[in-house]
Amino acid sequence: MAKLSKIAQAKRKPKFSVRAYNRCPLCGRPRAFLRKFNMCRICFRHRALRGEVTGVTKSSW
Repeated sequence: MAKLSKIAQAKRKPKFSVRAYNRCPLCGRPRAFLRKFNMCRICFRHRALRGEVTGVTKSSW
């Protein structure tokens, strides 16, 4: 439940804009977020291996 509440908290607009942080929409991980692809590095690697991320080969990550 703690993780679900943190995901819900991250979706809300913070009182101050400095408090906002990115969270992976797929797994909810707050660390290692890649803004260019809008997901964390673990989800990015899984999707890149399956070929779901266009223009990415193994040597580029």
